Amino acid sequence: MHLWSMNDTRTSMVDYGFGCRRGVFSPLLGNGIFTQEGPAWKRSRELLRKQFVRIQYQNHDHFREHVDNLIALLPQGGIIDLQPLFFSLTLDTATALLFGRSVYSLRANTDQGVENRKFAESFNIAQEGLAKRFRIAPWQFLYNPPDFRRACVNVHRFVERYIDELNLETDGSEKSFSFLGQVAKESASKEDIRDQLLNVLLAGRDTTACCLSWTFRLLVRHKHVMDRLRREIYSVMGDSEIPSREQIRKMPYLAYVIRESLRLYPPVPLNNREAVKTTILPTGGGPDGNSPILVRKGEVVVFSQYVNSRKSNIYGSDAYDFCPERWEGGKLSNIGWAYFPFNGGPRQCLGEDFALMQVSYTIVRLFMVSLLIAMPEGEKVEPVGTERQRLTLVLLSADGCRIKFSGRPVC
Repeated sequence: MHLWSMNDTRTSMVDYGFGCRRGVFSPLLGNGIFTQEGPAWKRSRELLRKQFVRIQYQNHDHFREHVDNLIALLPQGGIIDLQPLFFSLTLDTATALLFGRSVYSLRANTDQGVENRKFAESFNIAQEGLAKRFRIAPWQFLYNPPDFRRACVNVHRFVERYIDELNLETDGSEKSFSFLGQVAKESASKEDIRDQLLNVLLAGRDTTACCLSWTFRLLVRHKHVMDRLRREIYSVMGDSEIPSREQIRKMPYLAYVIRESLRLYPPVPLNNREAVKTTILPTGGGPDGNSPILVRKGEVVVFSQYVNSRKSNIYGSDAYDFCPERWEGGKLSNIGWAYFPFNGGPRQCLGEDFALMQVSYTIVRLFMVSLLIAMPEGEKVEPVGTERQRLTLVLLSADGCRIKFSGRPVC
C-alpha cells in the first residue's frame, strides 16, 4: 500500500481502478455510480448530471422547510449539540430531493413516523457496516452480520415503496418531473432506480452534515472569524431572513469560511485506488519524497485530502491554522490537486453546488434567527487537528458540535 500525494497530476488515472470497492459497498448500494466503472459509470454520471443541473437553477424552497424544522429545535437560551441535528437535516433534505417526499427525521410526529424512523436507523446501521467492510477490505466478506443484512433489506424496501408509488403514466404531474421520476424514466429496472438513488443519498447526506458540524465548531472557537462573517451576512441580508442564491453569491467571506473548513476537515479524508497494471507514481519515493515509486498490478494507492491540507510547502507555515483569509485575493487560485474535497477530474462530485448551497443557506439562516451563537463555557479549545475525531465513511467530531444559543447577535 502506498500513500499518494495528489498534487502531481502527471499520474495516469487509467492505470487505476476501484479494486474491491464494489464488493465492499454492494450490499447497500448495489450497482450505482459510486461503485461503477467504464461505460456503465459514464451512463450513470450523465443521467445524474442532468438532474443536478436542473436543480441548480431552482430557488431554495427545498432547504427552507427543513432548516425551519431545525431552528424550531434550538433552545432560546441553552446548549445543544448541532451535529446530530445536522445529520437529520441533511437526511430530510436529501430524501425530499431524491424521493419527492422527506422522511422528516427532525419532526417528532409525522404521518409515517414509525416507518421513517426505521429507515433512518437502518440507514445508519448499514453505513456503519459499510465502514467496517471498507476497513478490512479485501476481506470485507468476513463482515456480514444479521443486523447489517436486515438494515440493508429495510433500506431497499423503503426506497422501493417510493418507486412503486411513482406513476409515470401521468405525464406533466409534479411527481413525474421529480428527481426520482426523471431517473426512473431512464433506468431499466426498479433495482437500477433504487441503486442510483441510494448512491446519491450516501454520497451527499453525511458529507454535508460533517461540513456543517466542523464549520460551526471552528466558528465558535475563532470569534474574530465569526464576527466578520456575521457582519458580512447582515450587510447583505438587511431586513430579510431567507437568503436567495444571488444573496449568497454576494458573501465571499462565507465561501472562504466553508472552503477553509473543508480544507482542514474534508468529510472524506481518505480514498484509494488499485493499480490495474504495473505503473509508476512520479513522486513520493526516496529520502526526499521526490523520486518515482513502482506500483505493481494489484497494489493499493491511498490518497488523502487530510494529509495534503496540512502541507506547509503548499499552504505555508500556518497550514494547521483556521484562516479563511488565505483564500482572499485569489492567492490559492492555482491550488490544483492540493485541494479536492469534492474529488476532481472525471469523478468530481456532481452534487457540489447543491451541497455548498445547502451549507451556505443553513449558516446564513442560523445567523439570521436573532440568536447569539457562542462556545459553551468549559468547552476545550484544542489546536486544529488535535481534537477527538471519529472516522466512519466520513470524518466526524467525536465530541459533537456543542453550541450555546442566547440573546441577540451584536453586529
